[in-house]
Amino acid sequence: MREPVDLRRQRILAAVQSRGAIRVSDLAAELAVSVVTVRRDVEELAREGKLRRGHGVARPVLPEAERAAVPAPPSADGGPVAVVVPERHAYLYEALHGARSVFEEAGIRVVLHIAPAVPGAEQPLVERALADGARGLLIAPRWRSRTTEEADYVWLSRLDVPAVVMERRPRRGSALHAVDTVCTDHWYGVHLAVEHLTALGHRRIVLAARDDSPTARAVRAAFTEIAADHPDVDKWAVALSSPGAVPDRAATAQTPVELPSLMAGLGATAAVLHGDVDALMLVQSLRDNGVRVPEDCSVIAYDDVVAALGSTPLTAVSPPKADVGRAAAELLLRRLDPRDPGGATAPVRRLELLPVLKIRGSTQAADTLPISDSTSV
Repeated sequence: MREPVDLRRQRILAAVQSRGAIRVSDLAAELAVSVVTVRRDVEELAREGKLRRGHGVARPVLPEAERAAVPAPPSADGGPVAVVVPERHAYLYEALHGARSVFEEAGIRVVLHIAPAVPGAEQPLVERALADGARGLLIAPRWRSRTTEEADYVWLSRLDVPAVVMERRPRRGSALHAVDTVCTDHWYGVHLAVEHLTALGHRRIVLAARDDSPTARAVRAAFTEIAADHPDVDKWAVALSSPGAVPDRAATAQTPVELPSLMAGLGATAAVLHGDVDALMLVQSLRDNGVRVPEDCSVIAYDDVVAALGSTPLTAVSPPKADVGRAAAELLLRRLDPRDPGGATAPVRRLELLPVLKIRGSTQAADTLPISDSTSV
């Protein structure tokens, strides 16, 4: 039976008054309710003046004399936080919204900078933001190629303000290794996809993926490793998901392979497709070639931005996009918070959040015959 709202809020007040500042996530776990529910309770209690809320925490109300002695939290008076994300990137915009909610709750103004799709676009934007008084940086560089990624390592590691790299994993041992990062564990996401397909009896699987972002490269590397070692995968292959899904179309020797032909040649009955838009287009291509989803071919999309909107909603690996943004913002706020004397000197953190698999209508148990034997393509 659900606990009455008033009783739950009384328990929240009691915990805060007896123990001081408590993380909202810890309260949610103790009360066996969602973080969203506790956040709403804390907001209402704060409006009533019964407690104070900060970024992800609830604090007791202090007497006036004590309140005056407490350093002010980070606020707009100390300058804005700059957020830099690539243009036309729906995936990272969801992370941006998660970060924005944390900054707004803390009373910090966010200045958004959109990086165009050209190499080196982020550096001048960051320099301008710092010149305009930004006191912290949250950044998700585009990094279409490893070369452009490496070129950004040095200047990002030498910034004079705290910075958190969001949904990117710098190379180990690089100049950017010792900078705070928050990202999704994409290896685990691919693991979820492959385990789901093999549990349904699929033994021959194709990955059609992009190759023009750190996420794309992580997905391709993870699939290669997992499929090669998996005892229930008999055959597998990796292909480009679209002609434009490469770092430099003029320089690459890799050409897209028609997915229906590749799957027929491999005898594949399942595919993992990155990202969502490419996945929806590839499903259309399969259908145009007489391959039905999921009757002839099970499909899992990777990203889950628009995967559910297909005529057949796609089963999808869903990274915790908004949570990545929130975690990155909370990490940056700790660096900026004058009430946390260890915030600026705390050990560097490289946080990974696990994605989940959302099962929809595009996957089902494998037929006894692979595509090459059961369907003309």
